[in-house]
Amino acid sequence: MADRTPLVIDTDPGIDDALAILLALASPEVDLQLVTTVHGNVELAQVTENALRVLHLAGRSDVPVAAGAAGPLVHPLPERAGHVHGAAGLGGVELPPSPVPVDPRPAVVALAELLLAHEPGTVTVAPIGPLTNLALLLHVFPEAAARIGRVVWMGGSATRGGNVTAAAEFNAWADPEAAAAVLGSGLPVTMVGLDVTLPTVLTQAGIERFRGAGTVGAAAAGFLRQYVDAARDRYGIDGVCVHDALALTEAIVPGTLGTVRREVVVGTTLGAARGQTLVDRRTVAEHGVAVAETVDSEAAVEFLVSRVCSYGD
Repeated sequence: MADRTPLVIDTDPGIDDALAILLALASPEVDLQLVTTVHGNVELAQVTENALRVLHLAGRSDVPVAAGAAGPLVHPLPERAGHVHGAAGLGGVELPPSPVPVDPRPAVVALAELLLAHEPGTVTVAPIGPLTNLALLLHVFPEAAARIGRVVWMGGSATRGGNVTAAAEFNAWADPEAAAAVLGSGLPVTMVGLDVTLPTVLTQAGIERFRGAGTVGAAAAGFLRQYVDAARDRYGIDGVCVHDALALTEAIVPGTLGTVRREVVVGTTLGAARGQTLVDRRTVAEHGVAVAETVDSEAAVEFLVSRVCSYGD
């Protein structure tokens, strides 16, 4: 494909993060050029190792991995998500180590250099964890941040409440100050929140299709085993919500999700509303954040499954 969109994934793998990376690598519409890691589901050293191993699993150790922020901008993170993703982040699956070491550059430096090497407006950045790295980029390298073509963030919630507190979705809650900085920056942000990710469920039948897709598909099915148990306990569903993979689907095929521009404010006070993404749905904003409000869940899941199954072709 001649006009592949340069893509950066900023991530905290994480089971659904791993699935999102595999989806991006299987998609000819995009060219994954950099993975940056951030604190979130588990500790930074572990998510960085996980990113390296997932790329190696897919045969793409050529994609550099740069480690980013080890914690939030202001307040320490009260808890991580090892109870959902497993202590090491990949549902207890032990992938072979990558022969390639982590990139020596800090994530924000690697990201800034990549953005400055491309024409303005051509690079899509897909943060699927807390927004700490992107907030740091805005502060340290604003001229590079201004060159981003599109930010597609998995995070927040307009109408569904939270999944880590009554008010907050995990990625927003993990660094509300960073989320406030990025969503209020004027960057072209699409917010792919719980409103569209919770209805998008990969069923056991879809996971079984992975098992026939070679080593990569079998590993993906293995990641998801623990995730299925966590989703059953939390949501009462027999499958998994593919949060991060849905954001990557929108990054790969813009317009997959129905979006409306809204003003979004992030709660940064300490207390029950910390990390809440307060979306003003009364009016359509002239600028604001493109908030994903509608999804064809069946089509999105089929897109994911067919792309991951292509590893077995």
